[in-house]
Amino acid sequence: MFRHQGKTRTLRHNKKIASLLSFVAGTVNIIGFLSVQRLTTNVTGHFAFFIDDVFKLQFARSLVYFFYIASFFLGSFAVSLSIEALSRRNERFVYSIPTLTESFILSVVALTGPALIALNPDLVACMLLFAMGLQNALVTRLSGAMVRTTHLTGLFTDLGIELAQLWFHPQTGQQTKLVATIRLRIRIIAYFFAGGIVGGIGYSYGSIHALLIPAILLLAGLVYDNAKVRLAIWKRRQNRMRNA
Repeated sequence: MFRHQGKTRTLRHNKKIASLLSFVAGTVNIIGFLSVQRLTTNVTGHFAFFIDDVFKLQFARSLVYFFYIASFFLGSFAVSLSIEALSRRNERFVYSIPTLTESFILSVVALTGPALIALNPDLVACMLLFAMGLQNALVTRLSGAMVRTTHLTGLFTDLGIELAQLWFHPQTGQQTKLVATIRLRIRIIAYFFAGGIVGGIGYSYGSIHALLIPAILLLAGLVYDNAKVRLAIWKRRQNRMRNA
């Protein structure tokens, strides 16, 4: 699910990546909010607060929201830059390194969170926003913009449009495509919701340390993906040996 792209990428790959990353985003969303009382998976609300503070001439406070927005943007920019650079050298690690980076950031926040929150809760929010900007760009590149996992505004918009289109596209082929896309949107929403529940339960027991849950899930996803690729290679070799 992390390796296939372009023509080799199927709806099945998108379903897998959507399930994993939307669950991660839902978990981070709740744990981040409960930990520092800030939105940590999207910047829509932060932009509104930024503009509000600018108009109130509270420039010092508006800078905090600017840094939130910039952190999400820099996460997106950094992963896109790394994908472009790595694709010219070793495509094998194009999407593994960004995923490892996100897992590392979440692990650092999970393990040092209480100290960081006491020192500067805004820094924690910026780190999580950077990780979510990274994830959003990663899954957008992987899926060809079919999957977005860090916020639900666009998802509900697309879902509403596609449900309405079902009434006006009676052709079997068009309906089949629409239904498949609608199921994908619902899957993302459901896993985001499930991630939020797990994040809330995890926070009640382990505070911000519960961010280790999404960090471990990302690593597990990479291990699973690598194992699938190795198994496919092994099967091809076995078939060649039998046909030789």
